[in-house]
Amino acid sequence: MVDLSVLTNATTDGITTNLNSLWLLVAAALVLLMTPGVAFFYGGMVRAKSVISMMMMSFGAMGLVGVLWVIYGYGLAFGTPLIPGIVGNPFDGSIGLGSLINIGKDGAMDPDLNGLAFAGFQATFAIITVALISGAIADRAKFGAWLVFAGVWVTVVYFPVAFMVFNLSEGWAPVWGVNDFAGGTAVHINAGAAALALALVLGKRVGFSKGMSKPHNVPLTLLGAALLWFGWFGFNSGSEAAVDGVAAIAWINTLVAPAAAILGWLVIEKIKDGKPTSIGAASGAVAGLVAITPACNILTPGWAIVLGIIAGAVCALAIDLKFKLGFDDSLDVVGIHLVGGFIGTLYIGIFGSGIGLIDTGSGLQLWKQFAAAAVVAIYSFVMAFIIGWIIQKTMGFRITNEDEVAGVDTIVHGEEGYALETV
Repeated sequence: MVDLSVLTNATTDGITTNLNSLWLLVAAALVLLMTPGVAFFYGGMVRAKSVISMMMMSFGAMGLVGVLWVIYGYGLAFGTPLIPGIVGNPFDGSIGLGSLINIGKDGAMDPDLNGLAFAGFQATFAIITVALISGAIADRAKFGAWLVFAGVWVTVVYFPVAFMVFNLSEGWAPVWGVNDFAGGTAVHINAGAAALALALVLGKRVGFSKGMSKPHNVPLTLLGAALLWFGWFGFNSGSEAAVDGVAAIAWINTLVAPAAAILGWLVIEKIKDGKPTSIGAASGAVAGLVAITPACNILTPGWAIVLGIIAGAVCALAIDLKFKLGFDDSLDVVGIHLVGGFIGTLYIGIFGSGIGLIDTGSGLQLWKQFAAAAVVAIYSFVMAFIIGWIIQKTMGFRITNEDEVAGVDTIVHGEEGYALETV
């Protein structure tokens, strides 16, 4: 993940430092675009009567998490340790209530380019992690309850996990030697575990069964997948916080892993269902992107291709687990993000250049990768289940069955995704 010293190293000339900060700002904008991409990706896969509700959950995450990040989230994730290795001081940092912006002696604003670029980049990670969870509860969640969950979960789960995983000098995971370059654990396993918990809390949709509903707008989902892939180059390459060779290898791996995953998914889909589909291609690309995220800095492109094929194939099989195990993960957040995140994180322990089992002959790195993934998954699942259960028992998280059948959009938002006039 981002090493802030790259931006502040006194031995680096000013031009290079500013160039790195510029790239980080551009990368942050790319990552922010991924959340509307999630909205389109998810929105196309739900019923026409639920598309507004689905997309609003992503836009609601942008609004709420963006504000919370500035107020105290950045301090919790990157402030001086409040609990060593676990969480930072919410009032410490270059943004937030403690120090919103550097103020000169004369009272004029003196913003810190490097620190604010880093803070802005990190904000977009927090936003999209929350948005990813929403796909598991499509068609049946109250918008207000979702915002309450998002605010509490991002505060007690994401911000501390970001400290543990992304804070290279203070977080227990990087200090211990865990490699998570851009968020296999902190973003995808974190979101996937929370999605599983919420799916269990809210229960199954009315008439839940395999093939119960088809995507209402396939082109919308494909557009979302395209935006996600485009933004993911900022997600992964930007995590180097510098214009250098590591950023370049991360970029190449972000190209080839999802490309290979498309092929892996489509082969399994052809064998399993008889036909390769466009939704399968889009889902395969996302599965490959998820898997390469923690490993994009430490794999050769050849091993990235192998990872993509494995992730595409395994995730194509994993999405059917919900029918065998009996939980209703509406849009396969568990099968793609939780499973894909584990695949990419563990893959580092075997094939990671210079640290994996193949290069070193030792399984120590694999153990470290597994332990970090398991800790994040268990913590996120338990906390999400508790938060969701409390919301369900108090204000109510799920809409009624009657409202679900009628359509979430008109009941919750008073709008229709497609208001077609009749003559």
